[in-house]
Amino acid sequence: MGFVLTGGEASDYNAVPDLLAIPVGKPRLFLADSRRFLEAPDARASIDQWAGLLGVSRRSFSRWFRVETGVSFGTWRQQACILAALPRLARGEPVTNVALDVGYENISAFTTMFRRMLGSSPSAYLKSRSA
Repeated sequence: MGFVLTGGEASDYNAVPDLLAIPVGKPRLFLADSRRFLEAPDARASIDQWAGLLGVSRRSFSRWFRVETGVSFGTWRQQACILAALPRLARGEPVTNVALDVGYENISAFTTMFRRMLGSSPSAYLKSRSA
Protein backbone atom coordinates (compact mmCIF):
# COMPACT_ATOMS: atom_id res chain seq x y z
CA MET A 1 0.00 0.00 0.00
CA GLY A 2 1.31 3.47 -0.84
CA PHE A 3 0.46 6.85 0.57
CA VAL A 4 0.20 10.20 -1.15
CA LEU A 5 -0.25 13.81 -0.15
CA THR A 6 -1.98 16.29 -2.39
CA GLY A 7 -0.09 18.88 -4.42
CA GLY A 8 0.70 22.34 -3.13
CA GLU A 9 3.51 24.53 -2.03
CA ALA A 10 5.67 23.38 0.87
CA SER A 11 4.37 26.22 3.06
CA ASP A 12 0.83 24.88 2.60
CA TYR A 13 1.72 21.75 4.55
CA ASN A 14 1.86 23.60 7.87
CA ALA A 15 -1.89 23.04 7.78
CA VAL A 16 -1.62 19.31 7.11
CA PRO A 17 -1.59 17.09 10.20
CA ASP A 18 1.63 15.15 10.58
CA LEU A 19 -0.03 11.75 10.22
CA LEU A 20 -2.72 12.59 7.65
CA ALA A 21 -1.94 10.73 4.44
CA ILE A 22 -4.16 8.90 2.01
CA PRO A 23 -3.60 5.21 1.24
CA VAL A 24 -3.67 4.70 -2.53
CA GLY A 25 -3.37 0.94 -2.98
CA LYS A 26 -1.05 -1.07 -5.20
CA PRO A 27 -2.52 -1.76 -8.64
CA ARG A 28 -1.35 0.72 -11.27
CA LEU A 29 -4.87 1.45 -12.58
CA PHE A 30 -6.14 2.18 -9.12
CA LEU A 31 -3.12 4.34 -8.29
CA ALA A 32 -3.75 6.52 -11.35
CA ASP A 33 -7.43 6.91 -10.44
CA SER A 34 -6.52 7.71 -6.83
CA ARG A 35 -4.12 10.44 -7.89
CA ARG A 36 -6.67 11.87 -10.34
CA PHE A 37 -9.23 11.98 -7.55
CA LEU A 38 -6.78 13.76 -5.26
CA GLU A 39 -6.16 16.37 -7.96
CA ALA A 40 -9.90 17.04 -8.27
CA PRO A 41 -11.60 15.61 -5.16
CA ASP A 42 -15.36 15.20 -5.11
CA ALA A 43 -17.24 14.20 -1.98
CA ARG A 44 -20.06 12.98 -4.24
CA ALA A 45 -17.93 10.36 -6.05
CA SER A 46 -19.63 7.01 -5.65
CA ILE A 47 -18.51 3.44 -5.26
CA ASP A 48 -20.53 2.62 -8.36
CA GLN A 49 -18.58 5.17 -10.43
CA TRP A 50 -15.23 3.78 -9.30
CA ALA A 51 -16.32 0.16 -9.71
CA GLY A 52 -17.46 1.02 -13.23
CA LEU A 53 -14.10 2.61 -14.04
CA LEU A 54 -12.37 -0.62 -13.08
CA GLY A 55 -14.99 -2.90 -14.62
CA VAL A 56 -15.90 -4.72 -11.41
CA SER A 57 -19.04 -5.07 -9.30
CA ARG A 58 -19.76 -2.71 -6.43
CA ARG A 59 -19.29 -5.52 -3.91
CA SER A 60 -15.98 -6.67 -5.40
CA PHE A 61 -14.73 -3.10 -5.52
CA SER A 62 -15.71 -2.47 -1.88
CA ARG A 63 -13.94 -5.60 -0.66
CA TRP A 64 -10.88 -5.00 -2.82
CA PHE A 65 -10.69 -1.33 -1.83
CA ARG A 66 -10.67 -2.14 1.89
CA VAL A 67 -7.99 -4.82 1.42
CA GLU A 68 -5.77 -2.47 -0.62
CA THR A 69 -6.16 0.68 1.48
CA GLY A 70 -7.22 -0.54 4.91
CA VAL A 71 -10.29 1.73 4.94
CA SER A 72 -13.70 1.83 3.30
CA PHE A 73 -14.17 3.84 0.11
CA GLY A 74 -16.40 6.34 1.94
CA THR A 75 -13.78 6.96 4.62
CA TRP A 76 -11.02 7.27 2.02
CA ARG A 77 -13.08 9.71 -0.06
CA GLN A 78 -13.76 11.90 2.98
CA GLN A 79 -10.10 11.89 4.02
CA ALA A 80 -9.01 12.74 0.49
CA CYS A 81 -11.43 15.67 0.27
CA ILE A 82 -10.34 17.10 3.62
CA LEU A 83 -6.67 16.59 2.81
CA ALA A 84 -7.12 18.37 -0.52
CA ALA A 85 -8.89 21.24 1.24
CA LEU A 86 -6.21 21.89 3.87
CA PRO A 87 -3.58 23.63 1.69
CA ARG A 88 -6.26 25.82 0.11
CA LEU A 89 -7.62 26.81 3.50
CA ALA A 90 -4.08 27.52 4.70
CA ARG A 91 -3.65 29.92 1.76
CA GLY A 92 -6.69 31.81 3.01
CA GLU A 93 -9.28 30.68 0.48
CA PRO A 94 -12.85 31.07 1.79
CA VAL A 95 -14.17 27.94 3.49
CA THR A 96 -17.36 28.09 1.42
CA ASN A 97 -15.46 28.07 -1.88
CA VAL A 98 -13.22 25.20 -0.80
CA ALA A 99 -16.15 23.17 0.57
CA LEU A 100 -18.11 23.50 -2.67
CA ASP A 101 -15.04 22.80 -4.83
CA VAL A 102 -14.34 19.49 -3.07
CA GLY A 103 -17.93 18.38 -3.59
CA TYR A 104 -19.79 19.22 -0.40
CA GLU A 105 -23.32 20.55 -0.88
CA ASN A 106 -22.86 23.26 1.73
CA ILE A 107 -20.43 24.64 4.28
CA SER A 108 -22.27 22.93 7.14
CA ALA A 109 -21.68 19.44 5.72
CA PHE A 110 -18.02 20.26 5.08
CA THR A 111 -17.51 21.70 8.57
CA THR A 112 -19.20 18.68 10.16
CA MET A 113 -16.90 16.27 8.30
CA PHE A 114 -13.86 18.44 9.01
CA ARG A 115 -14.69 18.51 12.73
CA ARG A 116 -15.30 14.75 12.77
CA MET A 117 -11.92 14.06 11.17
CA LEU A 118 -9.72 16.71 12.76
CA GLY A 119 -11.52 17.60 15.98
CA SER A 120 -12.32 21.26 15.28
CA SER A 121 -13.83 23.60 12.73
CA PRO A 122 -11.66 24.63 9.76
CA SER A 123 -10.96 28.10 11.17
CA ALA A 124 -10.15 26.82 14.68
CA TYR A 125 -7.94 24.09 13.25
CA LEU A 126 -5.94 26.54 11.12
CA LYS A 127 -5.52 28.92 14.06
CA SER A 128 -4.17 26.08 16.21
CA ARG A 129 -1.69 25.03 13.50
CA SER A 130 -0.34 28.55 13.01
CA ALA A 131 0.19 29.18 16.72
